[in-house]
Amino acid sequence: MPDSLARLGRDVVACERCPRLRRWCRDVARAKVKRFRGDDYWGRPVPGFGDPKARLLVVGLAPAAHGANRTGRVFTGDRSGDFLFAALHRAGYASQPESTHLGDGLRLTDAFISPIVRCAPPANRPTRDEILRCRGYLEREWTLLGPRLRVVLALGRVAMDGLVAMLRETGRLPARGRLAFGHGVSHDLGEGRRLFCSYHPSQQNTFTRRLTPGSFDAVLRQVRDHLAARSTVTRPRRRVSPHS
Repeated sequence: MPDSLARLGRDVVACERCPRLRRWCRDVARAKVKRFRGDDYWGRPVPGFGDPKARLLVVGLAPAAHGANRTGRVFTGDRSGDFLFAALHRAGYASQPESTHLGDGLRLTDAFISPIVRCAPPANRPTRDEILRCRGYLEREWTLLGPRLRVVLALGRVAMDGLVAMLRETGRLPARGRLAFGHGVSHDLGEGRRLFCSYHPSQQNTFTRRLTPGSFDAVLRQVRDHLAARSTVTRPRRRVSPHS
């Protein structure tokens, strides 16, 4: 059967490759926390989400224990998502500035969001082996999004390293040492694609003002400028008739 984002999503949800992560997600879903005591937790791996025709891929680290592990959608129902979706809404990629649950009406336009690891890890720290086991899902998403994909926005160093490792392992990017990470730093991925980096919108970064709405908006402006420039370059010229 041909692959599809829908099929990939089903494969992700059914995944049992990482026993430690699966136990942790189920334990969190059973125990819950007081503020979400009445919620039915998702408690399973979380697939990517967004526009299948996206030119922008946003790559994060992993679902939050009481965010996506509770709601079933990346960056949905936690403070990091509140920050991210508000920014994507300001930039025109999200239909609304917040996302609280699967049926809240949120739609992404020209953007797709994926985590490097699909299960919530203890202390937000997946092991190297757990990252490796999840890498094939990101590769399938990259293939399915296809040549329309022009920009990747990596949220944090681990997300950037995971993406770059996947591209190198699959022959999509030459191995030339570790790429530099920094907020606003960008790298050429070849074939007109570009990688942009940002600090992760975790509370650790937003509460300390290491990452602010203004500094994140600035990176999104770089993303939009790159997409606009690529559209100008690739737009076919209109053929003018000698008799017009």
